[in-house]
Amino acid sequence: MRLTVLGGGGFRMPLVYRALLEDAGDDAGRCTELMLYDTDRHRLDAIGAVLAEQAKDRPAGLPAAPSVRATTDLDDALRGTDFVFSAIRVGGLDGRASDERIPLGEGVLGQETVGAGGVLYGLRTLPVATRIAERIAAVAPDAWVINFTNPAGMVTEAMRRVLGDRVIGICDSPVGLCRRAARALGADPDRAVYDYVGLNHLGWLRRVVVDGRDRMPELLADAGALESFEEGKLFGAEWLRSLGALPNEYLHYYYFNREAVAAIRQATATRGEFLREQQARFYETARAADGGALAAWERTRLERETTYMAASREASGGWERDSCDLDGGGYDRIALAIMRAIARDERTTLILNVGNRTAVPGLDEDAVVEVPCLVDAGGARPMATGAVAPDQLGLMLSLKAVERSTIEAAGAAEIAGAGGAARSAALRALALHPLVDSVNVAGRILDAAGYRR
Repeated sequence: MRLTVLGGGGFRMPLVYRALLEDAGDDAGRCTELMLYDTDRHRLDAIGAVLAEQAKDRPAGLPAAPSVRATTDLDDALRGTDFVFSAIRVGGLDGRASDERIPLGEGVLGQETVGAGGVLYGLRTLPVATRIAERIAAVAPDAWVINFTNPAGMVTEAMRRVLGDRVIGICDSPVGLCRRAARALGADPDRAVYDYVGLNHLGWLRRVVVDGRDRMPELLADAGALESFEEGKLFGAEWLRSLGALPNEYLHYYYFNREAVAAIRQATATRGEFLREQQARFYETARAADGGALAAWERTRLERETTYMAASREASGGWERDSCDLDGGGYDRIALAIMRAIARDERTTLILNVGNRTAVPGLDEDAVVEVPCLVDAGGARPMATGAVAPDQLGLMLSLKAVERSTIEAAGAAEIAGAGGAARSAALRALALHPLVDSVNVAGRILDAAGYRR
């Protein structure tokens, strides 16, 4: 089975390869060929050096490691592939840093996927993601696409307009939340059933069912257990009890927006600026290293995970991440689980970004939602969530309007002479976002980002 990774020179690629190396399944459902695609040959070379060391250090007795080939030719990467894992970053970390800094200059949240920064990132990314989807349709129409490119919800929805149900979006935030909640209850995370509903980076864990019993009320009643893990520390026991659910960590930017923005503005660098400098050092070291690329990557990865959401942790009292959340895994294992389920027809349940159908009442059937799904050879099918709390549905509807206006703006920008239409839709996307407090602010952000009248 062949897997193509778009953005194969990306920093987290070794996590995917690690998961592939650990897969001991038979060849019928195991990745035997790995194709790396990237527009930057130097990044491909650096990551290739890390992967080579990973394969060399692999324990004996396991099946042969997947063969690895790298290319900067998209059609070459796609031709003959079974699965496509899309993890691109249009504009690189320079683009991310700009997306974050411009809104912060107007006093509103600057963040990669949330708020104005997420809209700017989407405007830049969606045209490229759509063109990639069109090439997949032409060159590898039978391939399954697993999308991790951010903003994952809107990118998945845009790609689905070309490829339909063969595009499945993934994120590691929901599974991390679910597993932390189960561990706080003293339960085996792999034996629990989770009731989760939302959009990407905007979801809530509503029930944790162990041996047929919902133990969420028990968790909410125990302040010590509740504040023993990341989301409990971020939001506090009082607010979580008021909600009656555990929010995805990214909802900290909504519920504690003032504190989050203040912490980010006080930091010496935004997250994008920090990663830009950190990764520049890594790629330079990895290219120059003679046998030490894997060790350099591991050191950089640990620093990256340790500093994840540092501003939000500072805004909620200052605390360190637990060691069990520092392995950097998650989305790579989800991607592998999807590939196994489809290739081997092994039914599993995963929280994924898929077309709603009728799963979430109040949202139309084409809206991409993030919910538990049944996955097998036929793909991923969302499970019915039941009624959604009004406050949750209200936020979801608002953000879905923002996502679709962003998709509309990106599409209009691709049409010659449609600058006015693109600007209008982009302004609507920004001004309708709950975290942008003025139409005038939205207009100035667009101007600063180059989307002028």
